[in-house]
Amino acid sequence: MRRCNIQRTHLIKCAMDSSYSNMANDPTVIFPRINIRDPYKRLGISREASEEEIQAARNFLVQKYAVHKPSVEAIESAHDKIIMQKFYERKNPKINIKKKVRDVTQSRVVQAVVSRFRTPSMNFIIKTSIAFIILGALTVLFPTEEGPTLQVAISLIATIYFIYNRLKSKMRAFLYGAGAFILSWLLGTFLMVSVIPPILKGPRSLEVTTSLTTYVLLWVSSTYLK
Repeated sequence: MRRCNIQRTHLIKCAMDSSYSNMANDPTVIFPRINIRDPYKRLGISREASEEEIQAARNFLVQKYAVHKPSVEAIESAHDKIIMQKFYERKNPKINIKKKVRDVTQSRVVQAVVSRFRTPSMNFIIKTSIAFIILGALTVLFPTEEGPTLQVAISLIATIYFIYNRLKSKMRAFLYGAGAFILSWLLGTFLMVSVIPPILKGPRSLEVTTSLTTYVLLWVSSTYLK
């Protein structure tokens, strides 16, 4: 009886080992993404997945392919790589430029400034562009010892005229034009002195370059200011 029990136990153990070996060699229990190098694609998750989703994917796959040791090793390796990468990103966060730009453009200040501008008709844009291009050409081609005083004065008058042409209000046209002229001249002077290196040469190069910068800003104000 004892010999029969020993033989029966040996036969059951052999049968279990044979069954386990057959399951391990069965292609249906081998992890299909075992050779994919990208750890996220190997686990079948997105790069924005949370740690809970990563852990859940790992546990599910390990449980499903537990009988195939290389599959489990591939799953564990992908899981470890993702966890280490997440840890590194938390320790050394990257600056998301697109998100920063989107946050700035959607801020209340920027939205308030943008709401003050609108796009006019193409004919009006061409008209203002020609006027300020002519002023810029006269400023560069005919510099004087006193500086481009006449051209700057004409640019102020042109700005007020174009704003009035759109808004049909003399008071608003004068206030907007004078304000735009003062801000444009101050900003142009700051840019020429502190930011942009001198482009033109000559005794009045600073005044000429500042005038050209002012013309650009005045063109934007007279054309798009609402």
